[in-house]
Amino acid sequence: MASCSYFLLLFIHICLLSGLSFSEDPSVSYEFVLSYITASPLGVPQQVIAINGKFPGPTINVTTNNYVVVNVRNKLDEDLLMHWSGIQQRRSSWQDGVLGTNCPIPPKWNWTYQFQVKDQIGSFFYFPSLNFQRASGGFGTFIINNRAIIPIPFDTPHGDITILIGDWYTQNHTALRKTLNSGKDLGMPDGVLINGKGPFRYNDTLVPDGIDYETITVHPGKTYRIRVSNVGISTSLNFRIQNHNLLLAETEGSYTVQQNYTSLDIHVGQSYSFLVTMDQNASSDYYIVASARFVNESVWQRVTGVALLHYTNSKGKASGPLPDPPQDQYDKTFSMNQARSIRWNVSASGARPNPQGSFRYGSINVTQVYVLKNKPPVMIDGKRRTTLSGISFVNPATPIRLADEYKVKGVYKLDFPTRPLTGPPRMETSVINGTYRGFMEVILQNNDTKVQTYHMNGYAFFVVGMDYGEWTDNSRGTYNKWDGIARATAQVYPGAWTAILISLDNVGVWNIRTENLDSWYLGQETYIKVVNPEPNNKTEFPIPDNALFCGALRKMQKPQDISFATSIGGNGSKLLLSLLLMISALILTFH
Repeated sequence: MASCSYFLLLFIHICLLSGLSFSEDPSVSYEFVLSYITASPLGVPQQVIAINGKFPGPTINVTTNNYVVVNVRNKLDEDLLMHWSGIQQRRSSWQDGVLGTNCPIPPKWNWTYQFQVKDQIGSFFYFPSLNFQRASGGFGTFIINNRAIIPIPFDTPHGDITILIGDWYTQNHTALRKTLNSGKDLGMPDGVLINGKGPFRYNDTLVPDGIDYETITVHPGKTYRIRVSNVGISTSLNFRIQNHNLLLAETEGSYTVQQNYTSLDIHVGQSYSFLVTMDQNASSDYYIVASARFVNESVWQRVTGVALLHYTNSKGKASGPLPDPPQDQYDKTFSMNQARSIRWNVSASGARPNPQGSFRYGSINVTQVYVLKNKPPVMIDGKRRTTLSGISFVNPATPIRLADEYKVKGVYKLDFPTRPLTGPPRMETSVINGTYRGFMEVILQNNDTKVQTYHMNGYAFFVVGMDYGEWTDNSRGTYNKWDGIARATAQVYPGAWTAILISLDNVGVWNIRTENLDSWYLGQETYIKVVNPEPNNKTEFPIPDNALFCGALRKMQKPQDISFATSIGGNGSKLLLSLLLMISALILTFH
């Protein structure tokens, strides 16, 4: 008996010392508690969504192939899903956090996301995907670092700085939702936030006194990697740092050809990495600016985010006028040409040691072509709705992927048209049938009057072309077939088109949508279903043990499933650790 106890204790201590790490790649765990707090980012007290009491939420910082465990506790008064924008969720759309794949987390419940950041690097962000909640916060940066054995295509920066920019209203998401539900536009935002804070008071008339602003402290002569994401609602923003060049290095998981910009247009949902060298004198701080684009600037002047870049040896606050935005009021091609100049660094290694350009997308035969056209909002059955190709998407009560798993019929139609409908628009749950291992060409045609940004879950696509006018078959002659950037979010200018190519190698149900929250909320989205037809294939992970059930499957959900699944899935190592410690204590007590 004594020898058995000895070996059991030895096993327990080995487990404790090894940290219970049984997987090849390490895991990183986060605890997210989402709740309302009162904050005044623009000087007006309002309800915002905080994570662990903070607005914005914490940065998720992981390394390629890490397993990420995020236990999300919903302390809001409505359903919640967290989406990890740009994270590809390889083989597991179960973890994607959108209504097409997941039942919502009800108030007072919690749910644990578990996924691997497989073969990815780069700069991304996360946010709550339901009920217009991103307009009240709940967002944060998501960084995936290279593994140590994979070189980055630039010298290691002195530091890593994250900046979240976005338009902002002093009304919370529920009030904004009511405005949209009543058939009205949201109107001009009340301001632009930088890292959840309002503008520095660069102008006494435009900026009221007492607003808390962001200050970023740097060391003179050092180079920093600055990651910028537009987490806003619907406004394209021009980002610039006074007197400093922005050397573009990466966007949404792809290293770019390194080019200097004095400013860059960052559209809703997009993320970029810049290398910025602190090579100016420190007579004063410098402005960091995010200002609205493609608007009447005299009217929209207050919709400007301003932070300070503070050298450690700075002699005072910044003063004087802000650095100018692009002077292109009469040149609609400036921003598009800037977007075209962002190219893939085909010789750099990405998440793997082979060069990014070894995937020669330009020589692959296209197997499916879809033209997705959006227009200004229309009335359908008495409701103001937005459409893709004449269809305004209706989220089903039973998520698409869950319905497939349990063979629930009638939840959706696999009949999304390859070309826009010619008849009247309609509200439907219509989904694109993607061919596994096919190569899909999607033309995003924007016939609205404002920039639309499109995002696809589960993939990085190649941005191969964009131009003004209507896309035609002849437009393919202008495509970049060599070093078009691979990313997850692409802008489409008003009255213009953008063409993307997608290699459909990731099985699951994947959302393709506008990132403009108002248009997305009103129906401008669909899903692409990708199924491996081979019998008994292993190309998709099984449904997680802690899956939630709703809609036609709601009777399968038991309240105890939540607490148990979360404890095992999200805090499995902690639970096992506690059990081992208890057993160890009992053995010692009885000997």
